[in-house]
Amino acid sequence: MGKRAVLAALASAVLFFFGTGLDPVPELAWLAPLPILLLAPRVPGWATLACAFAAHLAGSAGTWSYFWHSLSVPRPAALGILGGSAVLFAVCAGLFGLLARRGHAVLAAVAAPALWTVALYGVSLLNPTGLMGTFMTTQADRPSVLRIAAVTGGWGVEFLVLFVPAAVAAALAPGVRRATRLGTAVVVVAVLAGLAVWTVPPLTGPSTRVAVVAPARHPWAVDVATPDGQAVLQSYVDEIGRLPAGIGVVVLPEATFAVDQTSRPHLVEAFTQVARAKNLDVVTGVIDTTPEGRFNAALAIPPSGGTAEYRKWHNGDSPNLASGTEPTRFAGLGLMVCMDVNFADPSRDYGDAGTGLVLIPASDEDVDGWEHSRTALIRGVENGFSVAWSAARGTPMLADARGRVLAETHTGGSPFSVVVADVPLGPGKTPYARFGDWFAWLCGLLALAGIATAVRRRSDAERVGVA
Repeated sequence: MGKRAVLAALASAVLFFFGTGLDPVPELAWLAPLPILLLAPRVPGWATLACAFAAHLAGSAGTWSYFWHSLSVPRPAALGILGGSAVLFAVCAGLFGLLARRGHAVLAAVAAPALWTVALYGVSLLNPTGLMGTFMTTQADRPSVLRIAAVTGGWGVEFLVLFVPAAVAAALAPGVRRATRLGTAVVVVAVLAGLAVWTVPPLTGPSTRVAVVAPARHPWAVDVATPDGQAVLQSYVDEIGRLPAGIGVVVLPEATFAVDQTSRPHLVEAFTQVARAKNLDVVTGVIDTTPEGRFNAALAIPPSGGTAEYRKWHNGDSPNLASGTEPTRFAGLGLMVCMDVNFADPSRDYGDAGTGLVLIPASDEDVDGWEHSRTALIRGVENGFSVAWSAARGTPMLADARGRVLAETHTGGSPFSVVVADVPLGPGKTPYARFGDWFAWLCGLLALAGIATAVRRRSDAERVGVA
């Protein structure tokens, strides 16, 4: 393997390291695939595959420790994510190089990112922990880019971040006609200029003043019936009592308490009293043992004392937990829990119903706090709702339906981290909420077109050789 190939792999690995992962530089994500894609039409296919695999795997080194020690991702799955992503990038780069060498520069520019996108869509349907931490997540602090997700879902962002370097590499591939180079350059400049000047207008509808409260130390599902549970409950009641006036709803983290039919009334009564005193609603995460099963739930408690409970749909490989099947609206607001945002549903159900704000108790692992909060933000943009994300060991955040972060912090350093903001209600009913993953299916068709062209041309060449 020549020096050029090694340098391309090294450059791409460095760009992947800083442009993706748990704390990415968004602009570098657009550049990370470029060295490999520039290399692909100029070297044999095996060299493209090897360099692309090595670049992506080395570039993900910043996440190795997280995946290896993660409490929510089993190690076999972690190895599959790291290795599978590198294999997928290698295959996409290989397809790009094959098509570009055969003169299909435009098809190469769209088929490679389409293959990447539709493959991740398939993973999102099959993986029990869902999907986060891909190209779309790197752009979560760029509302002008993320805005297209309201039409295409996050898949449009995923495609776009890989399409721009693929288009540049295709235009610069050997043997490409001057007109094709010029046309591709115009398209890329137009896309980048449009993103640069496309501002995201603030929402102007009614708003709700929301507080999210998360502790520095988070005992998982402390039993309300025990002395420790009573102490934790009182600490939250005291913290809510210290909140400023005018707050309409406060959201606590996932699995803050464990309750059953006997202890639940005491939890409800304690929060009802402070809810009446502050004239607000309280939403807390609970592990609720019921006759129907044991659920990871979000429990909403208004000043009146009547409750609404949402039961988490997606529990990963958590043992002894049943899964809910219904969205829950409380005073017109939606409820979810943590890992639910890694999946399309129930977010799309809330968006299709016109829900303007979704309240989400969550619990993270410190290092993935930003990444998971932005996964929730993306769901909000896709479906037109604002997000209140209350994450223990993470990044409590309030964001509007356009993807603008209104307030955030990171837990630790004080007993409680508190974030307060006026959160405008989103419009819901986005095109994505109505029509679903149409763009991912379009990517599937584009990828098939690229693969079919590559296979057909190879078969034609073989027939000519035989003749």
